[in-house]
Amino acid sequence: MKLSFFTMPIHPLGKPFSQSIREDREAFILADQLGFAEAYCGEHTTDQAEIITSTVAFLASLAYETKNIVLGTGTVNLPNSHPARVAAEVAMLDHMLEGRLNFGISPGGLMSDAEVFGNLDRDRNAMFVECINMVLKIWEGDAPYDLEGEFYNVSTRKTMMKEIGQGIIMRPYQEPHPLIVGTVVAPYSKGVTAMAARGWEPISANFLLPKWVATHWPNYVEGCEQGGRPADPNNWRVAKNICVAKDQATAKRYARDPGSPYVLYYHSLFTKLAKGGRLNLFKEDQEMPDEDVTLDYVLDRLVIHGDPSSVAEQILEFRETTGPFGNLVYAGHDWTDYDLGRESMILMAEQVMPKLNAAIGSAE
Repeated sequence: MKLSFFTMPIHPLGKPFSQSIREDREAFILADQLGFAEAYCGEHTTDQAEIITSTVAFLASLAYETKNIVLGTGTVNLPNSHPARVAAEVAMLDHMLEGRLNFGISPGGLMSDAEVFGNLDRDRNAMFVECINMVLKIWEGDAPYDLEGEFYNVSTRKTMMKEIGQGIIMRPYQEPHPLIVGTVVAPYSKGVTAMAARGWEPISANFLLPKWVATHWPNYVEGCEQGGRPADPNNWRVAKNICVAKDQATAKRYARDPGSPYVLYYHSLFTKLAKGGRLNLFKEDQEMPDEDVTLDYVLDRLVIHGDPSSVAEQILEFRETTGPFGNLVYAGHDWTDYDLGRESMILMAEQVMPKLNAAIGSAE
């Protein structure tokens, strides 16, 4: 099993933006040094807690400070941009990284972002599909493009001067383009099937209960069959909230006490999902009343914490529910305690993963 990294991230309100961004960058550099396979970050425009406003810009700042890790946009929220800009910026980033790039995409889930871009009452899923289709056509086609859609138009016919390169968008470093991935946030998601059919790969979100994560694999298999390719569990990325410390008491305190970054994360997410009428994501029984879905209920089920041996055991138990997957994605959180935040990643890579892989290897 590989170990990767994904952060939205959510920071405490009032914490200096410069400090939060600096620490986010340190987490990616540390992940590279520790041998993490991939690292993704999200983006939002209108959130004072989730302050990476451009995943492309953030990852570009890491292009020449990381050596081996594959960086991933996690995600580019396509309705909030234009396919020509997305195609150009992602291609540039792919060249900066010389192919160490995965292209994560989504329709975007933050309602205030949708409002600020004028998309609150528009079909954002349709915008998403049209945008990615145009991005791919730009990369595989030739200028002047002449793409017309319901939401976007792309052409340089009136201004192209091919002899000097004007009017032509660069293609990515990777041929035909970087691996496309998408975060899956719903139980029984048909989005998994659609992605797999197109040759894309899913990341199952860290805020889904284990029983709902398990529903993604059959849909992934179905999509791979539609796309005429084998369904390989090694391509399934599953995100999880994990807090590792040298002892159980420290891990519990950092994961669950007031001021914990894990509590902060789920308080913010809980509030957003409750406002949007989506608390069903946290329910093991869909008949469960909303008022029974408390923050403690959520934390009990979605945050793994403990010393390295305990964490390894809990992840193996989680895997028993979901079925085999090849890439465990460690969810990054604010370093409320700088030393404990770093230590959790170090222990995860150096002590938990060897225990996991030894256990998986002996069982197969």
